[in-house]
Amino acid sequence: MHSLYDVPAPAKLNLFLHITGRRPDGYHLLESVFMLIDWHDVLHFERTVSSHISREDLNGVALPADDLITRAARALQQASGCTQGVRIGIEKRLPAQAGMGGGSSDAASTLMALNRLWNLNLSRQELQSIGLKLGADVPFFLCGHSAWVSGIGEIITPLTGRNALPQQQFLVVKPEQGLETGKIFSSESLKRDTKPAIVADFAANHFGFGRNDLQPVAEGLQPEVMKVRSWLESLKLHARMTGSGSAVFAPIAKNIEQSIDLSCAPGTWQIRVCRNLEKHPLNSWIPENKL
Repeated sequence: MHSLYDVPAPAKLNLFLHITGRRPDGYHLLESVFMLIDWHDVLHFERTVSSHISREDLNGVALPADDLITRAARALQQASGCTQGVRIGIEKRLPAQAGMGGGSSDAASTLMALNRLWNLNLSRQELQSIGLKLGADVPFFLCGHSAWVSGIGEIITPLTGRNALPQQQFLVVKPEQGLETGKIFSSESLKRDTKPAIVADFAANHFGFGRNDLQPVAEGLQPEVMKVRSWLESLKLHARMTGSGSAVFAPIAKNIEQSIDLSCAPGTWQIRVCRNLEKHPLNSWIPENKL
């Protein structure tokens, strides 16, 4: 498939995830740092003469009738009044149900790519408004940087300048089994009263601060999460689940991956050494004069 644009859709890791309360409507209040990493899906976009939106999985996997990518393209058409169409090819590299935001990132990269491909020139805020209706994590992937996230996920403060995260490598492990977010948040045993964090405390220990309040519930629902964490800790690494799981990650020193014996890990686990990104690869595609 000839493509006009080939774009990455990077994953995220939650360096910590605290649940600070619950609103009367049932939505949970959280505090977290969402960090972009260099593990990503790849999306291919080709403009079409008709207004039709189509997409195919380039790995030959059967796709659902509707997904976040097609919903994002359709939402952008409707919001802008655009009559152009697109053919989208998907190279899915990120694992599903991992807590790494793969589907939300695909949607965000779709909005950014089509905003440019269709010459719509929408601002970041306009794209984020469309993205929020698609999923709570989509606006984060549109903000362009790793970010401090709070509220129900809608308050996003990019970590830039002196607040930018230092460069770091991570060992990321995804067991074969995934986790359903709804089951974790509906659990009676979920801790929902963590005190609000102080940014200065986080800045003093970027990759060791806090915890993931969802992790104890997740480990109860899916023992593989605990197996991964225990394995990483046996390597003397500080391991933590990301998001609502089931992927677990640990910071590692440069070049240490050569000395880590991965052969004892189950063959069903996906294991990857990742680095954090200074900014989203498509950040410059959003017109700065409209920010």
